[in-house]
Amino acid sequence: MTAFAIIGHLARTDGGFSLNDLPGSGGRMDVLCRCVNASLFLSHDLRRDVDCYLVLCGEPKGPKTVKFSGATVCSLSPDERSAGALIKKVIDIPCGNEFREAAQGVFIRKGGLERLLAERRFAVLDETGTDVREVKDLPDAYLLSDHLNFTEIEEELIRDCPRYSVGPKCLHADHTITVLHNELDRRRC
Repeated sequence: MTAFAIIGHLARTDGGFSLNDLPGSGGRMDVLCRCVNASLFLSHDLRRDVDCYLVLCGEPKGPKTVKFSGATVCSLSPDERSAGALIKKVIDIPCGNEFREAAQGVFIRKGGLERLLAERRFAVLDETGTDVREVKDLPDAYLLSDHLNFTEIEEELIRDCPRYSVGPKCLHADHTITVLHNELDRRRC
């Protein structure tokens, strides 16, 4: 099982955003929606062995973590608006400290990065890391930031995590996921 976790530094933590304005009213929710799609979609199918975690850190009720399970998610189409609609649907569901299924294959809970790191070891995808093509065995869980750099507090939390790069250029988070999937697919086939 492969996992991707993306930190949404400004991402709304309530349903008070417009599907017609995911970048503005959603706090760059568009970036997270593209990451969900890059994590889960194949041509005419889903990656059933992938989970995608969105760590929402914005106003007003953060942090919250939304999990998309490739094994069970339904009603997801390969466009930003579809992922945004599912996030909007689940984000206001009352939740506690454990994941609660709020829509089929989409879970929500309170808590953010610190909690996620306590549960699973993640590698950080960062352009300054070791090139994935130079690494014999790659891990199964990866952490990325949205359009913003990791904060000082986040850097402290991930200081002991291995860092990998997918190439010499800084890519958008969703493109990084796609390139990494390609590398993993080549190794597994």
